[in-house]
Amino acid sequence: MFTTKKTIVAGTLLALSTAAHAGYEFKLSDNDTITFGGYIKLDARYTDGTIAYRDFWLGSGTVIEDTSSFKIFANESRINTKFVHGDVIGFVEMDFYGGGGNEIISNSVHPRLRHATIKYKNVMIGQTWTTFMNTSALAETADFAGPLVAEPFVRNTQVRYTSGGFQIALENPESYGGDASQDSVPDLTAKYTVKGDWGNVSFAGLARQLNTVGGEAKNAFGASIAGRIKTVGKDDFRFQISSGNLGRYVGVTAATDLVGEKKEESTSVMVAYRHFWNEDTRSTVFYGATETEESDRERSQWGVNLFKNYTPKLSFGVEFGQFKMDDLDADSMYAQMSAKYVL
Repeated sequence: MFTTKKTIVAGTLLALSTAAHAGYEFKLSDNDTITFGGYIKLDARYTDGTIAYRDFWLGSGTVIEDTSSFKIFANESRINTKFVHGDVIGFVEMDFYGGGGNEIISNSVHPRLRHATIKYKNVMIGQTWTTFMNTSALAETADFAGPLVAEPFVRNTQVRYTSGGFQIALENPESYGGDASQDSVPDLTAKYTVKGDWGNVSFAGLARQLNTVGGEAKNAFGASIAGRIKTVGKDDFRFQISSGNLGRYVGVTAATDLVGEKKEESTSVMVAYRHFWNEDTRSTVFYGATETEESDRERSQWGVNLFKNYTPKLSFGVEFGQFKMDDLDADSMYAQMSAKYVL
Protein backbone atom coordinates (compact mmCIF):
# COMPACT_ATOMS: atom_id res chain seq x y z
CA MET A 1 0.00 0.00 0.00
CA PHE A 2 1.18 3.52 -0.76
CA THR A 3 2.04 5.71 2.19
CA THR A 4 2.07 9.49 1.96
CA LYS A 5 3.91 12.14 3.91
CA LYS A 6 4.69 15.82 3.59
CA THR A 7 8.44 16.34 3.57
CA ILE A 8 9.87 19.19 5.60
CA VAL A 9 10.09 22.39 3.58
CA ALA A 10 13.76 23.30 3.58
CA GLY A 11 14.79 26.88 4.15
CA THR A 12 16.01 27.18 0.57
CA LEU A 13 12.50 26.45 -0.67
CA LEU A 14 11.37 29.72 0.82
CA ALA A 15 13.66 31.50 -1.62
CA LEU A 16 11.66 32.56 -4.64
CA SER A 17 14.62 31.93 -6.92
CA THR A 18 15.28 28.27 -6.13
CA ALA A 19 13.72 25.06 -7.38
CA ALA A 20 11.14 23.38 -5.18
CA HIS A 21 12.33 19.83 -4.58
CA ALA A 22 10.31 19.00 -1.47
CA GLY A 23 6.72 17.90 -1.74
CA TYR A 24 4.58 14.82 -1.28
CA GLU A 25 6.38 11.49 -1.16
CA PHE A 26 4.87 8.12 -2.01
CA LYS A 27 6.79 5.05 -0.93
CA LEU A 28 6.17 2.38 -3.56
CA SER A 29 8.46 -0.28 -2.08
CA ASP A 30 11.53 -0.58 0.10
CA ASN A 31 13.59 0.44 -2.94
CA ASP A 32 11.32 2.85 -4.80
CA THR A 33 9.78 6.24 -4.04
CA ILE A 34 8.15 8.98 -6.09
CA THR A 35 7.90 12.60 -4.95
CA PHE A 36 5.70 15.38 -6.36
CA GLY A 37 6.66 18.98 -5.65
CA GLY A 38 6.84 22.50 -6.99
CA TYR A 39 5.02 25.73 -6.16
CA ILE A 40 2.24 28.05 -7.26
CA LYS A 41 3.33 31.67 -7.66
CA LEU A 42 1.21 34.67 -8.65
CA ASP A 43 2.77 38.03 -9.50
CA ALA A 44 1.47 41.55 -10.07
CA ARG A 45 4.11 43.73 -11.76
CA TYR A 46 4.25 47.44 -12.64
CA THR A 47 7.07 48.99 -14.69
CA ASP A 48 7.73 52.60 -15.65
CA GLY A 49 10.54 53.92 -17.82
CA THR A 50 12.30 53.66 -21.16
CA ILE A 51 12.90 49.88 -21.21
CA ALA A 52 9.96 47.80 -22.47
CA TYR A 53 7.99 45.70 -19.99
CA ARG A 54 9.11 42.13 -19.24
CA ASP A 55 7.77 39.66 -16.66
CA PHE A 56 11.34 39.64 -15.30
CA TRP A 57 14.44 41.60 -16.26
CA LEU A 58 17.20 40.01 -18.34
CA GLY A 59 20.58 41.43 -19.24
CA SER A 60 19.09 43.30 -22.21
CA GLY A 61 15.86 45.02 -23.21
CA THR A 62 14.06 47.10 -25.83
CA VAL A 63 14.46 50.87 -25.57
CA ILE A 64 11.13 52.71 -25.90
CA GLU A 65 9.56 56.07 -25.17
CA ASP A 66 8.85 56.57 -21.48
CA THR A 67 5.77 54.50 -20.65
CA SER A 68 4.23 52.40 -17.88
CA SER A 69 2.79 48.86 -17.91
CA PHE A 70 0.95 46.57 -15.49
CA LYS A 71 0.51 42.77 -15.68
CA ILE A 72 -0.73 39.93 -13.46
CA PHE A 73 0.64 36.48 -14.27
CA ALA A 74 1.32 33.01 -12.87
CA ASN A 75 3.90 31.70 -15.36
CA GLU A 76 6.62 31.06 -12.80
CA SER A 77 4.50 28.36 -11.12
CA ARG A 78 6.17 24.99 -11.52
CA ILE A 79 5.70 21.29 -10.94
CA ASN A 80 8.29 18.57 -10.57
CA THR A 81 8.56 14.85 -9.98
CA LYS A 82 11.45 12.87 -8.51
CA PHE A 83 11.76 9.11 -9.02
CA VAL A 84 14.12 7.10 -6.78
CA HIS A 85 15.03 3.48 -7.51
CA GLY A 86 17.91 2.51 -5.25
CA ASP A 87 20.97 4.47 -6.45
CA VAL A 88 19.11 5.79 -9.51
CA ILE A 89 17.36 9.18 -9.25
CA GLY A 90 15.29 10.72 -12.04
CA PHE A 91 14.04 14.30 -11.86
CA VAL A 92 11.74 16.30 -14.17
CA GLU A 93 10.53 19.88 -13.69
CA MET A 94 8.39 22.25 -15.77
CA ASP A 95 7.18 25.82 -15.46
CA PHE A 96 4.87 27.81 -17.74
CA TYR A 97 7.13 30.26 -19.56
CA GLY A 98 6.73 28.28 -22.80
CA GLY A 99 4.65 30.99 -24.49
CA GLY A 100 1.66 30.33 -26.74
CA GLY A 101 -1.02 32.16 -24.77
CA ASN A 102 -2.79 35.51 -25.06
CA GLU A 103 -4.58 37.87 -22.69
CA ILE A 104 -7.61 38.37 -24.90
CA ILE A 105 -9.39 35.12 -24.07
CA SER A 106 -7.79 32.49 -21.85
CA ASN A 107 -4.26 33.50 -20.77
CA SER A 108 -3.26 29.92 -21.63
CA VAL A 109 0.48 29.20 -21.68
CA HIS A 110 2.55 26.19 -22.70
CA PRO A 111 4.55 24.20 -20.16
CA ARG A 112 8.34 24.49 -20.54
CA LEU A 113 10.94 21.87 -19.65
CA ARG A 114 13.35 23.20 -17.01
CA HIS A 115 15.12 20.10 -15.70
CA ALA A 116 15.27 16.48 -16.89
CA THR A 117 18.06 14.46 -15.26
CA ILE A 118 19.12 10.92 -14.43
CA LYS A 119 21.62 10.46 -11.59
CA TYR A 120 23.42 7.21 -10.76
CA LYS A 121 25.80 7.41 -7.82
CA ASN A 122 28.38 10.11 -8.77
CA VAL A 123 27.28 10.60 -12.38
CA MET A 124 24.44 12.79 -13.61
CA ILE A 125 23.24 13.17 -17.21
CA GLY A 126 20.51 15.45 -18.50
CA GLN A 127 19.37 19.06 -18.67
CA THR A 128 19.89 21.15 -15.55
CA TRP A 129 21.81 24.16 -14.19
CA THR A 130 25.31 24.52 -15.60
CA THR A 131 28.04 23.24 -13.29
CA PHE A 132 29.55 26.75 -13.56
CA MET A 133 26.66 28.05 -11.43
CA ASN A 134 26.24 28.23 -7.63
CA THR A 135 22.47 28.23 -7.08
CA SER A 136 22.77 28.94 -3.34
CA ALA A 137 24.25 32.36 -4.22
CA LEU A 138 21.07 33.54 -5.98
CA ALA A 139 19.28 36.33 -4.13
CA GLU A 140 15.74 35.85 -2.80
CA THR A 141 13.61 38.11 -4.98
CA ALA A 142 10.12 38.55 -6.39
CA ASP A 143 11.59 39.36 -9.82
CA PHE A 144 12.41 35.88 -11.12
CA ALA A 145 15.94 34.83 -9.98
CA GLY A 146 17.00 38.35 -9.08
CA PRO A 147 19.56 40.43 -11.00
CA LEU A 148 20.01 38.00 -13.92
CA VAL A 149 22.07 40.73 -15.59
CA ALA A 150 25.01 39.76 -13.35
CA GLU A 151 24.53 36.08 -12.52
CA PRO A 152 25.76 32.82 -14.06
CA PHE A 153 22.40 31.45 -15.18
CA VAL A 154 22.21 28.74 -17.84
CA ARG A 155 20.48 25.37 -18.06
CA ASN A 156 22.55 23.02 -20.23
CA THR A 157 22.31 19.39 -21.28
CA GLN A 158 25.41 17.79 -19.79
CA VAL A 159 27.29 14.85 -18.32
CA ARG A 160 28.54 15.64 -14.80
CA TYR A 161 30.77 13.79 -12.33
CA THR A 162 30.73 14.71 -8.63
CA SER A 163 33.22 13.72 -5.94
CA GLY A 164 32.74 15.48 -2.62
CA GLY A 165 32.92 19.22 -3.26
CA PHE A 166 34.38 18.79 -6.75
CA GLN A 167 32.27 18.69 -9.93
CA ILE A 168 33.33 18.47 -13.56
CA ALA A 169 31.09 18.35 -16.63
CA LEU A 170 30.94 18.29 -20.41
CA GLU A 171 28.11 20.60 -21.47
CA ASN A 172 26.24 21.43 -24.66
CA PRO A 173 28.13 24.06 -26.74
CA GLU A 174 26.54 27.10 -28.38
CA SER A 175 28.54 29.91 -30.02
CA TYR A 176 26.16 32.78 -29.20
CA GLY A 177 26.81 35.53 -31.74
CA GLY A 178 28.86 33.21 -33.95
CA ASP A 179 28.25 30.15 -36.12
CA ALA A 180 26.77 27.57 -33.75
CA SER A 181 26.35 25.08 -36.61
CA GLN A 182 30.14 24.54 -36.47
CA ASP A 183 30.23 23.73 -32.72
CA SER A 184 31.84 20.29 -32.38
CA VAL A 185 33.57 20.45 -28.98
CA PRO A 186 31.54 20.35 -25.73
CA ASP A 187 32.02 23.07 -23.15
CA LEU A 188 34.13 22.02 -20.16
CA THR A 189 33.02 23.30 -16.74
CA ALA A 190 34.41 22.56 -13.30
CA LYS A 191 33.60 23.75 -9.80
CA TYR A 192 34.94 23.19 -6.30
CA THR A 193 32.73 24.13 -3.34
CA VAL A 194 33.92 24.61 0.22
CA LYS A 195 31.16 24.17 2.80
CA GLY A 196 30.87 24.62 6.54
CA ASP A 197 28.61 25.84 9.32
CA TRP A 198 29.45 29.34 8.07
CA GLY A 199 27.99 28.76 4.61
CA ASN A 200 29.72 27.96 1.30
CA VAL A 201 32.05 29.39 -1.34
CA SER A 202 32.53 27.94 -4.82
CA PHE A 203 35.32 28.40 -7.38
CA ALA A 204 34.29 27.64 -10.97
CA GLY A 205 36.05 27.55 -14.32
CA LEU A 206 34.88 27.42 -17.92
CA ALA A 207 36.73 26.39 -21.11
CA ARG A 208 35.12 26.45 -24.57
CA GLN A 209 35.78 26.51 -28.28
CA LEU A 210 33.80 29.24 -30.04
CA ASN A 211 33.18 29.41 -33.78
CA THR A 212 32.94 32.76 -35.53
CA VAL A 213 30.74 33.59 -38.51
CA GLY A 214 33.94 33.87 -40.53
CA GLY A 215 34.80 30.23 -39.81
CA GLU A 216 37.51 30.73 -37.20
CA ALA A 217 37.69 28.62 -34.02
CA LYS A 218 38.67 30.50 -30.86
CA ASN A 219 39.44 29.17 -27.38
CA ALA A 220 37.56 30.95 -24.59
CA PHE A 221 37.95 30.85 -20.80
CA GLY A 222 36.14 32.26 -17.78
CA ALA A 223 36.06 32.00 -14.00
CA SER A 224 33.67 32.71 -11.15
CA ILE A 225 33.70 32.91 -7.36
CA ALA A 226 30.33 32.74 -5.62
CA GLY A 227 28.88 31.91 -2.23
CA ARG A 228 26.46 32.40 0.61
CA ILE A 229 27.92 33.40 3.97
CA LYS A 230 25.96 33.30 7.22
CA THR A 231 26.26 36.50 9.25
CA VAL A 232 24.16 37.52 12.29
CA GLY A 233 21.32 35.27 13.42
CA LYS A 234 19.60 33.88 10.31
CA ASP A 235 20.94 36.64 8.05
CA ASP A 236 23.20 35.86 5.09
CA PHE A 237 25.36 37.59 2.50
CA ARG A 238 25.39 36.29 -1.09
CA PHE A 239 27.85 37.21 -3.81
CA GLN A 240 28.95 36.29 -7.32
CA ILE A 241 32.00 37.62 -9.16
CA SER A 242 32.62 36.42 -12.72
CA SER A 243 35.15 37.44 -15.36
CA GLY A 244 36.53 36.33 -18.73
CA ASN A 245 35.00 35.07 -21.96
CA LEU A 246 31.71 34.40 -20.17
CA GLY A 247 29.28 35.23 -22.97
CA ARG A 248 25.98 33.37 -22.65
CA TYR A 249 26.95 31.79 -19.32
CA VAL A 250 26.56 35.01 -17.34
CA GLY A 251 24.05 37.86 -17.56
CA VAL A 252 21.27 36.26 -19.66
CA THR A 253 21.86 38.15 -22.96
CA ALA A 254 23.89 40.91 -21.31
CA ALA A 255 26.78 39.69 -23.49
CA THR A 256 27.23 37.46 -26.52
CA ASP A 257 30.10 34.98 -26.82
CA LEU A 258 31.38 36.68 -29.96
CA VAL A 259 31.24 40.21 -31.34
CA GLY A 260 32.05 39.91 -35.01
CA GLU A 261 35.25 37.86 -35.17
CA LYS A 262 36.34 38.75 -31.62
CA LYS A 263 35.72 37.02 -28.28
CA GLU A 264 33.72 39.10 -25.83
CA GLU A 265 35.26 39.92 -22.45
CA SER A 266 32.91 40.69 -19.57
CA THR A 267 32.98 41.22 -15.83
CA SER A 268 29.95 40.72 -13.59
CA VAL A 269 29.37 41.37 -9.89
CA MET A 270 26.30 40.54 -7.78
CA VAL A 271 25.87 41.17 -4.06
CA ALA A 272 22.82 40.62 -1.83
CA TYR A 273 22.14 40.80 1.89
CA ARG A 274 19.13 39.05 3.44
CA HIS A 275 17.93 40.14 6.89
CA PHE A 276 15.33 38.37 9.04
CA TRP A 277 13.19 40.83 10.96
CA ASN A 278 11.67 37.90 12.87
CA GLU A 279 11.07 34.17 12.29
CA ASP A 280 8.70 34.65 9.36
CA THR A 281 9.55 38.11 7.92
CA ARG A 282 12.66 38.93 5.93
CA SER A 283 14.10 41.43 3.42
CA THR A 284 16.80 41.32 0.78
CA VAL A 285 18.65 44.25 -0.75
CA PHE A 286 20.60 43.37 -3.90
CA TYR A 287 22.67 44.82 -6.72
CA GLY A 288 24.13 43.32 -9.88
CA ALA A 289 26.08 44.78 -12.80
CA THR A 290 27.82 43.59 -15.97
CA GLU A 291 30.31 45.42 -18.18
CA THR A 292 31.65 44.19 -21.52
CA GLU A 293 34.72 45.20 -23.55
CA GLU A 294 34.03 44.56 -27.22
CA SER A 295 30.37 45.67 -27.24
CA ASP A 296 30.96 48.30 -24.52
CA ARG A 297 27.78 47.45 -22.60
CA GLU A 298 26.93 48.56 -19.06
CA ARG A 299 23.88 46.89 -17.53
CA SER A 300 22.71 46.81 -13.89
CA GLN A 301 19.79 46.10 -11.57
CA TRP A 302 19.11 46.86 -7.92
CA GLY A 303 16.16 46.06 -5.68
CA VAL A 304 14.85 45.78 -2.15
CA ASN A 305 12.00 43.57 -0.92
CA LEU A 306 9.98 42.29 2.01
CA PHE A 307 8.59 38.74 2.37
CA LYS A 308 6.37 37.29 5.07
CA ASN A 309 5.41 33.64 5.59
CA TYR A 310 1.88 33.28 6.93
CA THR A 311 2.35 29.51 7.12
CA PRO A 312 5.54 27.49 6.50
CA LYS A 313 4.42 27.05 2.88
CA LEU A 314 2.56 30.29 2.10
CA SER A 315 4.36 33.61 1.65
CA PHE A 316 3.58 37.07 0.31
CA GLY A 317 6.08 39.65 -0.82
CA VAL A 318 6.63 43.10 -2.31
CA GLU A 319 9.69 44.41 -4.17
CA PHE A 320 10.88 47.71 -5.65
CA GLY A 321 13.86 48.27 -7.91
CA GLN A 322 15.38 49.51 -11.15
CA PHE A 323 16.94 47.99 -14.27
CA LYS A 324 19.41 50.14 -16.24
CA MET A 325 21.19 49.96 -19.60
CA ASP A 326 23.66 52.82 -19.20
CA ASP A 327 25.23 52.25 -22.62
CA LEU A 328 21.83 52.98 -24.19
CA ASP A 329 20.84 55.68 -21.66
CA ALA A 330 17.70 53.73 -20.69
CA ASP A 331 16.18 52.59 -17.41
CA SER A 332 12.92 51.40 -15.88
CA MET A 333 11.66 51.29 -12.31
CA TYR A 334 9.49 48.38 -11.22
CA ALA A 335 7.23 47.34 -8.36
CA GLN A 336 6.11 43.75 -7.87
CA MET A 337 3.87 41.87 -5.47
CA SER A 338 3.93 38.09 -5.21
CA ALA A 339 2.10 35.24 -3.52
CA LYS A 340 3.75 31.83 -3.33
CA TYR A 341 2.50 28.45 -2.08
CA VAL A 342 5.11 25.70 -1.93
CA LEU A 343 3.64 22.27 -2.58
